[in-house]
Amino acid sequence: MKSLRIPFYLGLITVLLSSCGYNGMVDRDETVSKSWADVQTQYQRRSDLIPNLVSTVKGYADFEQKTLTDVIEARSRATSMNINADEITPENIAKFQSAQSQLSGALSRLLVTVERYPDLKANQNFLELQAQLEGTENRISVSRQKFNGSVQDYNSYIRSFPRVIYAGWFDFEKKGYFEADAGTENAPKVEF
Repeated sequence: MKSLRIPFYLGLITVLLSSCGYNGMVDRDETVSKSWADVQTQYQRRSDLIPNLVSTVKGYADFEQKTLTDVIEARSRATSMNINADEITPENIAKFQSAQSQLSGALSRLLVTVERYPDLKANQNFLELQAQLEGTENRISVSRQKFNGSVQDYNSYIRSFPRVIYAGWFDFEKKGYFEADAGTENAPKVEF
């Protein structure tokens, strides 16, 4: 009888662990990591476009230097903020999002200021860069949506019974979402 206990317990442990969903948790965690890398890739693409945009705009001597400086500084802050896939907590996402929002704000101010320079608005290089930047902003939005979808799937999976028990054992923790920036629930005022 004693010799049957060890195989029985090993078999029981194997059955319990196979039904715990460990492989599913790993798979979903990897999906979140990949989605996060996609988000960072799109933000990097935007960051890479900014020096070209600034150089094109700088060619117009009477352009406002403070606006360009703000864009350059915001880009520097945004690119210095890196989060590894295993550090995707709500707090870290908020910090990353804050740095990126500052850059978005600086870029918006730059593009609004450009409206006063008809020669610049007609410059082919500027128009191409502006189109690339708009496309990149759309890609960022799509990447963030996909990231949030993979986080939702992962969080739901690890919080479902009985996986919630095993998730704690194997250090699978809830991931953070991208959320809307503060104040975006209010429509901007447009005045002519």
